[in-house]
Amino acid sequence: MKKVVFLLMMMTILLSSCGEYNKILKSTDYELKYSYAKKYFNAKQYSKSATLLEELVTIFKGTAYAEESLYLLAQSYYGQKDYQTASQYFETYYTTYPKGEYTELARYYSGYGLYLDSPDPRLDQSQTYKAIEQLQLYLEYYPQSERAAEAQKIMFELQEKLAYKELMAAKLYYNLGTYMGNNYQSCVITSQNALKDYPYSKYREEFMYLILRSKYELALVSIDEKLQGRYREVVDEYYNYINEYPEGQYLKQVQRFYDYANKRISNAY
Repeated sequence: MKKVVFLLMMMTILLSSCGEYNKILKSTDYELKYSYAKKYFNAKQYSKSATLLEELVTIFKGTAYAEESLYLLAQSYYGQKDYQTASQYFETYYTTYPKGEYTELARYYSGYGLYLDSPDPRLDQSQTYKAIEQLQLYLEYYPQSERAAEAQKIMFELQEKLAYKELMAAKLYYNLGTYMGNNYQSCVITSQNALKDYPYSKYREEFMYLILRSKYELALVSIDEKLQGRYREVVDEYYNYINEYPEGQYLKQVQRFYDYANKRISNAY
């Protein structure tokens, strides 16, 4: 019996709440509607607040409510975890109000939301690049902010994700070998570009190893005219690796590549 009474009470409250919301949706008293939008926002009913604010931000342009309503709309989408839409509204806010009350927060959350929504490295990383761009802008405007250290940390994390995507591509090229073309050379180019773009990545050693290993494989399948030059490239890459990682995790492998290549160069004379 108690459960039935409780359920009836909950249904009554729910219906009452829905009736109130529908009534507010139809209202032309925009100040009242705004007060309810803020009420729903504070209650974390972000879908309801966003629906009301979508209408109000247009109506409130040029009024005392314009700035806050736009920021709350962005935060309402952020609260729903619709980070892409939220970022667009945050960007609209700080573009419209470059010295506004919430400009610093808008710049930060524009990038932070996209960071939270950044996809798996195997997928398209356009959003990751956009997040880095937004956070970089934030740091340029607010280098002394209390959020600056966190923004830098997030940017580095996102860059590592991009570096990992390049590492997966380089490994794929290596594994393809000479299948339908010279994939070893593509592995070298991809790895070299990654080292330029992400010089401090934790994957740096792996990129250097892939370059050396691919050049070794290239030498093995080379025609005679290119053979000696490619063996020398293996030796050069060996020294690049060994100078940077004298106790590296691939030390045995690179030593084997070097010994083989160096012996072939010596035998040429």
